[in-house]
Amino acid sequence: MAISFLTREGFEKLQEELDILRTQRRQEIAERLHEAMEGGELIENAEYEAAKNEQAFVEGRIKELEILLATARIVEDVPLADTVQVGARVVIREVGTKIDETYSIVGAAEADPSEGKISNESPLGKALIGKKVGDKVQVDAPAGSFVVSILKLE
Repeated sequence: MAISFLTREGFEKLQEELDILRTQRRQEIAERLHEAMEGGELIENAEYEAAKNEQAFVEGRIKELEILLATARIVEDVPLADTVQVGARVVIREVGTKIDETYSIVGAAEADPSEGKISNESPLGKALIGKKVGDKVQVDAPAGSFVVSILKLE
């Protein structure tokens, strides 16, 4: 099984989601199924079908989270290192622009670009891993290649 990298915060967030799915969501779906079964004919009961589909989705997500959390490697706050690694915050600037961007390098399971968290498996994340402050890095993204400068590691 592949190891997934998670920050302590990401691990706790996913653990909380798992707990909610196991307790609240399972109970809600069980109640919906019970109510739909009391409604009579199950063959043409849309509510029963919807509840069964939701149950399958929730059980799949539970299994996914269980595997993810069981194989996760917790990346604690990384001591300031010379190179970009999972858990680091990096400040970059695309060559030709004057806008600095700050990203936290995280595992794929907790990536959220809108919050400045990029996956170590993303094109930008892959390109930055192992590089140092001052390096110019070519990023081969689906929309095309571009070059960024690493300004600072935090």
